[in-house]
Order: sequence, then structure tokens, then C-alpha cells
Amino acid sequence: MSGQLEAADGRRPRRVILKISGEGFCQAGERGIAMDAVVHLAEQTRRAAETGAQIAVVMGGGNILRGAQFTSGNSAIHEATAHYMGMLATVMNGLALQDALESLGCDTRLMTAIRMEGVAETYIRRRARRHLEKGRIILLAAGTGSPFVTTDTAAAQRALELEADVLLKATRVDGVFSDDPEKNPHAVLYGELTYDDVLRQNLRVMDPEAIAKCMEYKMPIMVFNFKKEGNIEKAVRGDRVGTLVIPKKTEA
Repeated sequence: MSGQLEAADGRRPRRVILKISGEGFCQAGERGIAMDAVVHLAEQTRRAAETGAQIAVVMGGGNILRGAQFTSGNSAIHEATAHYMGMLATVMNGLALQDALESLGCDTRLMTAIRMEGVAETYIRRRARRHLEKGRIILLAAGTGSPFVTTDTAAAQRALELEADVLLKATRVDGVFSDDPEKNPHAVLYGELTYDDVLRQNLRVMDPEAIAKCMEYKMPIMVFNFKKEGNIEKAVRGDRVGTLVIPKKTEA
């Protein structure tokens, strides 16, 4: 379990996709955007970028709105519309994180999968890669731009498109457990899993479509607790924190 995850191409800096759910933008048990939480994220991300890694952040939007809350049978809002509303919530989080990062001296670009030129750049894969190569932190909002696709799947998609070395899933628990650790104190923390383990045991890592994409293209996933100071930097640097999901377990 010791050691580091190496970049696939030793000639370029390590490139990562950092997936942060909406809960990273608010205080525990609350909704909306709490700027102290956002600044804490920004400070950790800045330190991670100072390692020389290329970082692209994919934001969730559940702290503001979840499309699922409008999917009940008696809702007047169409489910697809609710998903678009959720995408706009991720843009709001992206704007907050962008300003927090830039207040710390970071060079950033906010890119969205839905065109809104007055707010952010439209996501174009080649342009996103160029921003990364120039050392900018890019913030990828609005999911894939399509309804019925989670931001977890969007993160997996961007990791593949941008040829990242690893997909980092930042959560509020220490990694992947056998059960919900907030409800079951006896839940076991896994250090390493295969994609098949995750799907077979129906573990709460990312949605099945995201796992399937990563499994098909052998994109490693690291799930870790971003609330612990320094963990984002460690994960971006390649240190083994949390749970690693890979094609085949390594030898102990």
C-alpha cells in the first residue's frame, strides 16, 4: 500500500481530475455556498498545484440544488429541466471557487459544458489541455451539458478526454467502506479495490456509469477525505491516501 501513483507519461507533469461534490462548498449539514469552506478548498488546491501537477476540478452542485428533488411524480418541473438546473448550480460553485483561487494568486479558467460566454469559457478539449499545459487550474462546470448524466460520470469523461493520470474523488469520509461509516461504526475501510469489486458489491464510490467508463479505459480512481488538511495535496502528488480503485490488486 505504500509508494506513489506514477504519471503515465514521465515527460509531462502529473495531470489529475479532482472531483469535488457540492458538500465541499458548504458546512456539514447545511446548504448553499459557505465562502470559508470554499476558501479552504482553494487553499488546499493551490498547495497541490504548487507541486507542479496539472489540475482540473469538476464540481458538483448538490449544496445548491439536486435535480432528484424535482423528480417526484407530482412535480411540475420536467426531470430533464431539473437536471439542467443542477448543472447551473455547478457553475455557481465554479464561480465561487474561481474567485477564491484567484484571491490566492492562482491562474484559473472556468469552463462550462453549456455555452454562457458572459460567465465562462465554453469547454473545448484542446483548449482545456492547453490551459493545463500553461499551468492554469481549470474548473469544469455544468457536467457534460446533457441531462440524466451525473457529475461523477462527467468527471470520468473529462479524465479520459484530457488523458489524466488519475481521477481523484474528494469526499467527507476516509475512502470506500463496506457500509456507510456514518451509520455503521463497524464498517471496514478498504485500501484497494478493483472496479469489479465496486460493481459486484454495489459500493458507494461513484455511480455505475462512471465506474464502467474508468474500468473500460483502466483509469485509476482514488477516493479520499478532503476534509483532512493536506489530503488534496497528497492525493494530487500521488501519495496513497484513502482507497485506490484499479483494474487488478497489487501485491502487498
